[in-house]
Amino acid sequence: MALILNIETATTNCSVSLSKDGETIVLKEDYNNKFSHAETLHIYIDSLFKSSNLQPTDIDAVAVSKGPGSYTGLRIGVSAAKGLCIALNKPLIAIPTLESLAHQVKIKDGYIVSMLDARRNEVYCAVFDTKHQIVQETQAHILSTESYKTFLDQGTVHFIGSGVNKTKDIIYNKSAYFIEAKLPSADDMGKLSEIKYKNKAFEDVAYFEPYYLKDFIAIKSKK
Repeated sequence: MALILNIETATTNCSVSLSKDGETIVLKEDYNNKFSHAETLHIYIDSLFKSSNLQPTDIDAVAVSKGPGSYTGLRIGVSAAKGLCIALNKPLIAIPTLESLAHQVKIKDGYIVSMLDARRNEVYCAVFDTKHQIVQETQAHILSTESYKTFLDQGTVHFIGSGVNKTKDIIYNKSAYFIEAKLPSADDMGKLSEIKYKNKAFEDVAYFEPYYLKDFIAIKSKK
């Protein structure tokens, strides 16, 4: 039984929640297409505690979405989480972004492909079964008409995440179901962070780094 602050900043959705015993008790997020984490993250965290009549010292741990995802977004989220852990002397929990995203899909058969948009025809993706167990590890994947054919040949495949928009224009298959306009959310982190808290699966606050998957590449401005 734990009270955990969950932080999700891997995509444009700046999302925070307080979960108790694995269930979300309060959620604050900015579900849009702009990165506003630097301006809003700490404001949202403060809002959580005010609306729940709780204090930061009441929490048992801080959980953060560890990636993959936006380089800048992940750095902001992880930096905030580490700062809170140090200030409050609380443990740090890291949640795989694509795993928590997969938990938005509830199916009885087939597979779930969590995917985040990357450059051009590339996505960051992972494949899960009906119990949200990993089937194919997180990877950077260049989309083609043959992508995920192994899974599509076996049955239905539900695609979710910011990578769906480009994927549905490339993959045409009657077994493919595209769940649009969905992003990782702190609302889905509570159950996962509760399990890790019970198992004492904590990160070293001093040395923990986000899982970027690929090195950051600066793009020269066109201006």
